[in-house]
Amino acid sequence: MADMKRLIAAIGCREGQAVLPANGTVCTRSFQELAHDYNNNGADELMIFDRSESDEDHEKTIGLVKEIAREIDIPILLGGRIKRLEDVKKYLYAGAKAVFLDGSSDDNIDLIREASNRFGNEKILVLLSGTEQLARVSEFAQLGASAVILNPGDTPEFPEIPVPLYLITEDRSIGNLNQLLQQEAVAGVILMDTEHDSDSCMDLKQALSCSGISMDIMTSSIRWEDFRPNAHGLMPVIVQDYKTAEVLMLAYMNQQAFEDTLRTGKMHYYSRSRKTQWLKGETSGHFQYVKSLHLDCDNDTILAKVHQIGAACHTGSRSCFFQTLAEKEYRETNPLKVFEDVFAVIQDRKVHPKEGSYTNYLFEKGIDKILKKVGEEATEIVIAAKNPDPEEIKYEISDFLYHVMVLMAEKGVTWEEITRELANR
Repeated sequence: MADMKRLIAAIGCREGQAVLPANGTVCTRSFQELAHDYNNNGADELMIFDRSESDEDHEKTIGLVKEIAREIDIPILLGGRIKRLEDVKKYLYAGAKAVFLDGSSDDNIDLIREASNRFGNEKILVLLSGTEQLARVSEFAQLGASAVILNPGDTPEFPEIPVPLYLITEDRSIGNLNQLLQQEAVAGVILMDTEHDSDSCMDLKQALSCSGISMDIMTSSIRWEDFRPNAHGLMPVIVQDYKTAEVLMLAYMNQQAFEDTLRTGKMHYYSRSRKTQWLKGETSGHFQYVKSLHLDCDNDTILAKVHQIGAACHTGSRSCFFQTLAEKEYRETNPLKVFEDVFAVIQDRKVHPKEGSYTNYLFEKGIDKILKKVGEEATEIVIAAKNPDPEEIKYEISDFLYHVMVLMAEKGVTWEEITRELANR
C-alpha cells in the first residue's frame, strides 16, 4: 500500500488573531476557532505561520499555540519568526511537532544544522521560496532537515528528492490537488487558509481517495453485511469519551448512519422514535467527532470513542448516565484517574488554602523549597532501589510523584501535557 498523502491546513497568527498566512490579512474567524475546526474536520496537521511583528507579540503567539496544542489532537508545524536556536526551542516546547525554517536565508544554514543536532532531524523542516531552490534539497537534507515545504507556482512536476516534499496551494480544486498528489515525490499538500469552510477538509480527502490517492480517511475493516443488527436492521452503539473512557450515551445506527459516520467523521444515528436518521449535534452544536469504532465479539454492538463537544445528553449533562441506582464504595486504581484526582486536590489547595496542609506549606515556601523536596525524593528513590526489598521503592516513588505534581501545579503544567509529550516520543 502506498504511503498516505497528508492534507495540512495552514493559518497565520499575529497579535492573537488569525491572519491569512500569505499576506497577513485578518480573518473573520478567530485563531482558536479555526484551529479547532481543522482539528475536528479532517485536516491531518496544522501549519501555523507566526507573523509576529514584535517580541511581545511573538511571546503572545507562543502562548496561544501552547494553549491550542493542549486542546487539539493533530500535529502542529510552527515557524515564521526564528532568529536563533532559542526560538526553535520555544516553538517545540509550545507543543509543535516540528519547526520550519526559511531555507532562502543563508543566515539559517548553520541554524538548521544546529537545531537538527540539538532536537533531532524529525523536528526540523525547511521552507523554500521557489522551485529554483529544489536544487539545494540535498544540501538541506545533509544539514538535517527531514522534509521541505515549497510553493510550487506553475511547476507541474517535481524531481525525485531525498526527503518528503510538501506543496503549498490556495487552489482547493480536486483537479489541482490530484495533479500535485499523484507525484511520488509529493508527500502532501498545505492548504493556505483563504477563509474557506474548514469542513471541506474531510470532503476533499474523500474525493481524493475516490480518485485513487491514498488518504487518511475512516474505512471499516468489516463490512456492514457481516454485522448482526437487530430485527429492525439497527446496531446499538455505546459511545465513550476517547480520553477518559467515560460512557456518554447509547444510540442506534442503521447502515446509512454507519456509512455517513465513516464518510464525515461525525457520529450519525438512527432515531427509533422519529424513524429517521440524525447527525449528533446538528441542532445543538454538540457534535461527536469519531476517534475510533470497534465491533464486539458477536458483531452485534459497536463501541465508538469520540471527541464530544459540549454535553452528550439532551438534558445538558455531560453523560446520559448520571442517575446513580446503586453503588458500593471502592478504591479507584485507574492510574490516570488517580493522578488526575490527586493533582486536582493539589491544584485546589493552591487556589483554596487549607490550614495545616503540607501542600499549602510547600506553596507558601515557594519554588526553591519545592525543588529541594523533589531532589530529596529523587535521591530517596535511588537509595531504595539499592535495597533488596522492593516494597520500599513504591513508597519513595509515590512521595516523588506527589512532589512532582506540586511542582507541576506551581509551574502550570498539566498531566495532559505530560502524557501528550510522552506520546510524541
